[in-house]
Amino acid sequence: MKNLLHIYWVFAQMGAICFGGGYAMLGLLQRVIVEEHGWATEEELMDYYAIGQCTPGVIAVNTSTFIGHKLAGTPGALAASLGFISPSILIITVIAAFLESFASNVIVAHALAGIRVCVCVLILDSVLKLGKKSVKDKLSWTIFLITACLATFTGIPTVAIVVGTGIVGCILYVKGRAKA
Repeated sequence: MKNLLHIYWVFAQMGAICFGGGYAMLGLLQRVIVEEHGWATEEELMDYYAIGQCTPGVIAVNTSTFIGHKLAGTPGALAASLGFISPSILIITVIAAFLESFASNVIVAHALAGIRVCVCVLILDSVLKLGKKSVKDKLSWTIFLITACLATFTGIPTVAIVVGTGIVGCILYVKGRAKA
């Protein structure tokens, strides 16, 4: 039970300060889960994150669920998920109660604009960190550039691109094993 409370508390702390959704939280997850607690390797975290993107729901909650499950099975998955969403539920409830009176406030509008800029920087930081660890050779650069072009210049859904690159990875793995 103590372990579950610890899992809940760690994820609640992240949930309380994670603005901008799943992409913005990746750097925070890497620091807290991989570096501080050693609950997952960077490769495992990237796998959980990728699967979290492909499954229905919020990426941050899905990723938290996978990490919690790794740590303590189904109870750990529940503790991590509830921990991550609890602060949001509380914050949204308070905001909803006062939204009408704050919606037109100039200071609030400027604060939100500043937060949006900060979220962009957090996402860029996460992309750069992931890129350094994932894009290492000519083949991974080729896959990266093709994927970036598809995501940027076509209307192909992101999930289809992720599934497609997963299939390509499987094919390349099988071909590589056949050569070995």
